[in-house]
Order: sequence, then C-alpha cells, then structure tokens
Amino acid sequence: MSEKPKSSLPSKYNPQEIEKGRYQFWVDGKFFEATGDENKEPYTIVIPPPNVTGKLHLGHAWDTTMQDTISRMKRMQGYDVLWLPGMDHAGIATQAKVEAKLREQGKNRHDLGREKFLETVWDWKEEYADFIRKQWEKLGLGLDYSRERFTMDEGLSKAVREVFVTLYEKGLIYRGEYIINWDPQTKTALSDIEVIYQELQGHFYHLRYPLKDSDEFIEIATTRPETMLGDTAIAVHPKDDRYKHLIGRKVILPIVGREIEIVADEYVDMEFGSGAVKITPAHDPNDFEVGNRHNLKRILVMHEDGTMNGNAGKYEGLDRFDCRKQIVEDLQELGVLFKIEDHTHQVGHSERSGAVVEPYLSTQWFVNMQPLADAAIELQQSDEKVNFVPERFERTYLHWMENIRDWCISRQLWWGHRIPAWYHKETGELYVSKEAPEDIENWEQDEDVLDTWFSSALWPFSTMGWPDTEAEDFKRYFPTDALVTGYDIIFFWVARMIFQSKEFTGKRPFKDVLIHGLIRDAEGRKMSKSLGNGVDPMDVIEKYGADSLRYFLLTGSSPGQDLRFHWDKVESTWNFANKVWNASRFSLMNMEDFSYEDIDLTGEKSLADKWILTRLNETIEQVTRNTNKYEFGEAGRHLYNFIWDELCDWYIEMAKIPLYGDDESKKQTTRSVLAYVLDNTMRMLHPYMPFITEEIWQALPHQGASITIAKWPEARSGLHDEKAADEMKRLVSIIKAVRNIRAEVNTPMSKQISLLIQTENEAVLAELEGERDYLERFCNPSELQIALNVNVPEKAMSAVVTGAELFLPLEGLIDFDKEIKRLESELEKWNKEVERVQKKLANKGFVSKAPQAVVDEEKQKEQDYLEKQAKVKARLTELKG
Repeated sequence: MSEKPKSSLPSKYNPQEIEKGRYQFWVDGKFFEATGDENKEPYTIVIPPPNVTGKLHLGHAWDTTMQDTISRMKRMQGYDVLWLPGMDHAGIATQAKVEAKLREQGKNRHDLGREKFLETVWDWKEEYADFIRKQWEKLGLGLDYSRERFTMDEGLSKAVREVFVTLYEKGLIYRGEYIINWDPQTKTALSDIEVIYQELQGHFYHLRYPLKDSDEFIEIATTRPETMLGDTAIAVHPKDDRYKHLIGRKVILPIVGREIEIVADEYVDMEFGSGAVKITPAHDPNDFEVGNRHNLKRILVMHEDGTMNGNAGKYEGLDRFDCRKQIVEDLQELGVLFKIEDHTHQVGHSERSGAVVEPYLSTQWFVNMQPLADAAIELQQSDEKVNFVPERFERTYLHWMENIRDWCISRQLWWGHRIPAWYHKETGELYVSKEAPEDIENWEQDEDVLDTWFSSALWPFSTMGWPDTEAEDFKRYFPTDALVTGYDIIFFWVARMIFQSKEFTGKRPFKDVLIHGLIRDAEGRKMSKSLGNGVDPMDVIEKYGADSLRYFLLTGSSPGQDLRFHWDKVESTWNFANKVWNASRFSLMNMEDFSYEDIDLTGEKSLADKWILTRLNETIEQVTRNTNKYEFGEAGRHLYNFIWDELCDWYIEMAKIPLYGDDESKKQTTRSVLAYVLDNTMRMLHPYMPFITEEIWQALPHQGASITIAKWPEARSGLHDEKAADEMKRLVSIIKAVRNIRAEVNTPMSKQISLLIQTENEAVLAELEGERDYLERFCNPSELQIALNVNVPEKAMSAVVTGAELFLPLEGLIDFDKEIKRLESELEKWNKEVERVQKKLANKGFVSKAPQAVVDEEKQKEQDYLEKQAKVKARLTELKG
C-alpha cells in the first residue's frame, strides 16, 4: 500500500526533534515483535542481559547497536526476527550495591533479615530495570518486549533448578572444600568485587626449615608467618637443579614439629626468592590448588573471627595479627627467622568493613567440568560447531576448555537462585530436589545461592521456555543465530552457554558468536571511574543524537578489535547525517505532488541517472555482503562514500540540470531516479541510523507503514550499466582535474576559462560531446573544444585522464616554470606507479596465485599508467622545447 508522504522536511537537521516519539511509534506498531509466521524463516538473537546494578555504559551501547543492526537488516530481508530482551540479577554486584545503600542509612542486611532484604533488592531491580529500558529506547533498539525475561523470573528459576538437580543426579555437581575471601569482622564471605586492594608497607620474613635427619635446611619467605602453623608441604619447581635431590624428602615444621614433604610443582617461580615456597592449602588459593594436585592435608588454623583456633597450638585465642608478632619473636629466638625485609604489596580489604581479607577454607558446591568440557570440545569438531567471529577467538575458547578446572558455583549471598538442597535438622541427611521436602519443618535449606553465571549460562534456551521442550518459542527460535559479546567474557559466559546448551538441548546455543573488543578513551586507556575518562552514552545522544553515536560505534573498528572513543569522530558522523538530511530535503523540494506510483525508471535516462543506479546496485551488494559478515566498518565505508561523494556531491548536483530545465520528461525521469535511489539508500542505511532514515523515508514517496518492515534493497541487473559507470568515471576525472588546475593558479570557478579536450579516439570524442551540458556546468568554460587534435597554445595548464588530455590556456595567469615543475612532479608519480605495478606483475608468485580478475586488473592499471606517463613526458618535452 502506498502511503502519502510528508510534503517536506524541516530546514535544519535536529536529531533530538526527529528522534523524539519515534521509538513509541515503532513499539505501538509492534514492528519489533516476532510474528511466528511459518512462511518466514526465523532469525534469533538474545541480548546479553545487562546487570541491574546501574545504568548502561558505552560498551553496552556498542554491543546492543551491533545486535540491533543485524536484527533490523534481517527483519527487512524477510526473516521472522526475534531479538529477545532481558536483564541479569547479577547476584554479587547487585547485593553489594544494595548493601552499600543500606550502610548509608546505618543499616545492614542482617538488621532487615533475609526476606525483607530481598524485598529491598527487588525494589532496586525494578528501579534500575526501568532506567535500562529508557536507555534502550534512546538507542532505538528493536527489542521484542512481549518476550522480555529476567534471570530470576519464575520460568528461568525453574530452568535453573532443573539443571542443578539433573547435574547433581548425574554426579556432575558435588560439595567440596574451596578457598573464599573471608571478612573476619563481619564473618561473611566476600566476592572478588567486594575486595578492595590497597598498597601497604609490610615485610618478607625469611625462614629456614630444617630437613629431617640432616643438618641441611631449606629457605622460604612469607608475608604471613602466622599461617605457617597450617603448612603441609614445601614446593619447588621440578626443573630446579638446586632442589631436585630434595624432592620427596621431609622437613620439620618449626615450632609445630610436624613433618612436611618437599613436593615438585610447576606453580613455583624458580627466579623468585629462594625458589622454594611454603604450602598452606587452607589459607591461600594458589596453595589450595597445589594441595589438590598433591593430595595435601588442609589445616585451618583460624576461627571465622580471625582468632587462632586449636590447630594453632599455644597461639590459640590470639588475634591473627597479635599471633604474627608473637610467632616472629619465637622464630627469632629459635634461630629459624634469619632476615626481615621491607616489602610493599597489595593487600585485600573488605569493601564493607575495611578489615583485611583472609583467604579461608570453606565447603562449597562445584560442577565437575571435565565431561561437560569434553562434549563442548567435540562439538567444535562437528558441522554444528559455534562459529567464532573473528575465528582466532575459537583458539582462545578451546585453550580454556582444554585446561578446565571444576567450577565453584555456590556464593555466600542472599540475592540469587537459592541452592535447591536441604539438610535434615536431626540426621544431617542431604536432600536435593526441584521442590522442597514435604515435611519442610524438619529440613533447613542451604543458605547459599548460585553463581550468577550459572543462570546466565542457560540464557539462550531458558528464555525460550525450556525445560518445556514443547514450548512454541523453544521449538521455533532455538538454537539462536547470533550472539554478540566482548572478548572479556568468553570464559565467564560464552563457554558456559555452549557446554550447558550441549548438555541439556544437544545443540549449540547459537550459530555465530561475534566477538568485539573494549571501548577505550582517545588515548587508548580503559574507561574507568578512577581515571574519570568514562563517557555516558546518554550524554553523547543528548549532544549529537542516537544515529550519530550508533554510526560511530558501528564503523569505528573491525570485529574483535578495541574501539577508541573520539568526540570529534562522533561530530563527523553528525555531519554525515546532516549531509543526508540536506540532500533528502533538496530532493523532496523537487518532488511536490510526486507519489510512489509516479516512479518510472523506463524513460530515457541521462548518463548521471545510469551511473547513480549502477553505483546503487554495487553499494547494495557491498553493504549486504559486509553486514552479513559483521564487517560493519566496511559496510559503513561503502555507504558513506556512496552517499557523500557520489549521491550528494555528484548526482544531486548533476540532477539540477534537468530539474531546473524545461523538459518535463527529463524532470520526471530525474525525480523517479532520485526517489528510487533515496528510498533504497534510506533502507540500506536504516539498520545503522534508524531514526533519521525513518523520518526521511516517511517524507519520500514510499510503500508501507514503516521503514523497519520495508523490504531490504536488492540490486537490479536491468539498472546496471557498466559503460555508463566508465564514462562517468572519465567525466568526473575531467571535472576534478579542471578544478585542481583552477585551484593551483587561484582561478575561481566563477571566472570563465577556455577548455580544450583532446581525445585519443572517436569513441571518447563522441562520448564527451554527449556530456557537454555537464562539462559546461561544472567547468564553466568560456570556450569548450573537444577534438581528436586541438591546437594547443604555447602556455597552457594540462592534465591527463584516461582516454584524453586537457589543456587550459592561461596566458598571464600562470608561472611557466611552475607548470614544468608540476608536470615533473606528476611524471614522478606515474613513474612510481608504473614501477610498482610492473614489479607486481613480474612477481611469479602473485601472477600464479592471485585470481585472474585481480591479475587482469593490474595489467589494465599498467596500460593506464604507461599512457598517462607518456602523455606527461610529451607535454614536458613541448614546454621545455
């Protein structure tokens, strides 16, 4: 259906005005909702769910704009597109934010109790979810809100319980001991993000541990001598020649008198200190891993409040730091401590209490990763593998999967999916189930919640209705087609989605995963609060509009690379949008009472008409191909060059000749070409700049309610004219050459000059004679001669184009010596081009391996350069003669 276009566009491009209210028009029209139309092929993207911890940053804007561009294009290509929105509860991060807010009120979560605290977090979630939706709106993201999900909604919680219980029943989830961050003051576990590192002045304590049945000893150094009471080994590197003879021997732990073994482990740095380290598996995360590899005992020597326990012997009851002072004195007295060295190091402190964090042994829940990783690796060797873009990130992913460690999934938090495990109050029996025990009064549920990544690992299929495998969305839209995310969470999220999807659906979660880098400031630094170099995407939109921000983000880097933010580059994209606006506005001013039905491309077309239609075809092919390959920068380059250089700077200027003329037939053809080209150009540009393109498209003669559901442009072979493209290339070269010569001698375009064009053959002569209108308009000659042979005056500026030479008689306007110098410079340029192309063609490797079309193109260049070189040489001979 043809829609009546607007009569005109406002004189000034104001992104704030044209973007206002447009999103609501799209949402109200339900243009973003997946239809379930069986006649269309489904195409699915799930949004990487942002955390409900705050407002979105520039990285989110980049990530989601790429997804929006893909989904808008696919929708226009006729797919039934589902771009599913949602948010992540982000257990650790969100709880930390809410607790910080409570501390400002002089409260903590224990004051509120678990139930009331969780109500407070849900209120926080609603507040920030609303912020995020408003930001999605500002960015123009085409999300299907009818299917919005949250990682703790009932459907996803059901999926989490299903996965946990199934893995547990398969023996792939188990309970075991693990080192966590512990705050002895508040007696609670801390996540990594709740640990603040501060530089402190401390000491290295150098100790000698005596070998059993020997006068020898082995030297170690520690910053925490109080933990030596829990030592269960000394580790050395297996290739360290100093210690090879001691591996397997025993040393006597000073003060305690316990025998501990010397073990070989590659964890040890041979170059650091003595090359020997004490191993305390219950009080250091690295020592814990070493202990696991060597089956070492784990001896906890502290209580939860940071005082020493019964395993500390005579130091029991002392605070850990008081114990340190006492044990240092005792070790000095025994002659074991032989040196104390000043040492500045980073020490973790609790974000909540400020207490020094203690690595502490605790019982946690784990996933046995090896079987899951093996299946995921096997998937990558099949036809159904996940395609990483760029491909190099597959190696990163596989390296991690091949060196996988068991995954600790429990967190000592209140906000999150509570572990579906109960302990009998009397017998201690463990009960794991999707539902609570019937006699619940006799059972206590595990206090811990699951790691946030446990639920987000299920995101591609839990959002579709799984574990109900008969759910309509699951059957139609899973597996998904593309995932867009940063390289910094390949391990945290991408890998986990792949192995969980393979385990529970038997399929890959997505066909492609597009990996992008990080956004950095103009100097290449990571954006952070401490540096104060962060940029709020809403500030950019407020100043330049969403379209300018989007286009900059999309075209500013290639897949996998970081992106540097430059305000001036955003401004240049605003200038591009402004150029699009002004060109469209001019065109519309010449289309009054011109409807979609009036578009007729069958009439006699000018050279410019044929050329712009040919370039449109080529641009459609390039933009389609590159966007399909996620090469947004390349697609953007083709769009920019076509719109700015060819459509605006050349075609529209040339179109003014018929538009301002008296021939009504030519006017109608020009209007038709303008309407057709602008319509297709707006549709091509739409996924990149949705707001301005919708505004312009609505003003153009068009069909349909919105550009969002308009058909993606297709190249039309009947409108492709290679000959016209070549002719136009020559014409543009002539006009540019005349403009350059005028600029060299400071002759303004308003001043008429004589222009003599000598062609190399009759065909070029006939061609240029047919282009007199263009040459006269854009070169402003007082006299225009086009001939096989022209009478070249002694003093003239000249230029060489393919198939012709130009001469501009400029008696009195030119320094003769300067012209010779200019030609000598031009000759040097052609000499270099000839040398370069001939060297390339002389390279047997290039000629034999390159596609024939590429070789032929180089041969054509050689002929062209040789011709131009010869003509410049001849002209120099004339002038010097």
